[in-house]
Amino acid sequence: MPIDTSKIKKNTKVKRSSNSFDLNDFLNKDIQLFGSKLNDKKKQSFYSELAVLIKAGITLKEALTIITEEQKKEKDKKLFNQIDTDLVSGQRFSEALLSSGAFSNYEYYSVQIGEETGTLTTVLEELASFYDKKVEQKRIITGALTYPFVVMITAFGAIFFMLHFVVPMFEDIFSRLGGDLPYLTKLVISASEWLGAYYYLIFIFVFAFVVMHQKAKKYDKYKYYLGNFVLKIPVFGELMRKIYISQFSQSLRLLNASSVPLLNSIELIQKMISFYPLKTGLKRIEEEILLGHTLSEGMKKVKIFDNKMVSLIKVAEETNQLDYMFSKISEEYNKDVEHQSKLLSTIMEPLIIVFLGILVAIILVAMYLPMFQLSTTIQ
Repeated sequence: MPIDTSKIKKNTKVKRSSNSFDLNDFLNKDIQLFGSKLNDKKKQSFYSELAVLIKAGITLKEALTIITEEQKKEKDKKLFNQIDTDLVSGQRFSEALLSSGAFSNYEYYSVQIGEETGTLTTVLEELASFYDKKVEQKRIITGALTYPFVVMITAFGAIFFMLHFVVPMFEDIFSRLGGDLPYLTKLVISASEWLGAYYYLIFIFVFAFVVMHQKAKKYDKYKYYLGNFVLKIPVFGELMRKIYISQFSQSLRLLNASSVPLLNSIELIQKMISFYPLKTGLKRIEEEILLGHTLSEGMKKVKIFDNKMVSLIKVAEETNQLDYMFSKISEEYNKDVEHQSKLLSTIMEPLIIVFLGILVAIILVAMYLPMFQLSTTIQ
């Protein structure tokens, strides 16, 4: 069933949070393809419960009333009350979702197709499954990266403490003893003095970097270089690629299951996705399809898609099983993301410990070298 995606700009004159690749936001936002007031967990719960209630024979309005009463946060109650009010005023459910500003065009068109084809319950179940997988994916990645991150922050805090407080005490002792200090000791003391005098520059630099990043990410050239740089980072780059391929596969499977035409599906996902290498890749695929080529032929010309995935899509096109194949590809990449996350955590932990251990050892050796020299002189 053809859909007019040119209406997207008109329909999205509502409050929407911006989506762009940001390493700081990665675990909380960027893994979500679509920004919203509701997080993935709430959306999963909403769609799942709504599908169950409608399947049980309860009307859509009654189901929304039940879900609204269950909400603990006032802003969530207000949101669902607004959707309920829009329904009473004559809007369709899909239109009420979009006008609320908390749901994406992706969800809007999926629900719209469900309404028009009489498969709303199925679409709601698919959306619940979609967000459930994203929640699980986020949990896996967060679990894998939390420990290395905490270790790194704690260790750098300890090093900062040593340089800012411990080393100056040793420096005072050395100045009283007199004599020429070893080069390593002088180097560490210089670092400590610089940190004591200019530590605020570190905070200014970090703040300036964040501000510049927020401004620069509006430009395609910056997003192009940043996205390609991320993909070239060992292990982490491959993890990022698989995360977005998994998200793309889930999205395309859901839209395909909702009978949205392939070209429209790619156009919709392209408008929502934030990772620039995949976004430009989808644009290239869209152009290839318009020229009469198949999806697999278009994917073959985009580097972010591996040969295995292209081959599977080619087979699916020949057997008319795109929906099934994208489902299997999504599951496979989800498993790969879990494996890559654990691998990244396994690699990072010893590297961080060894690196920071070396830094601590250098500081300690630098502080005790003059004492060793003094004891040798006294003997």
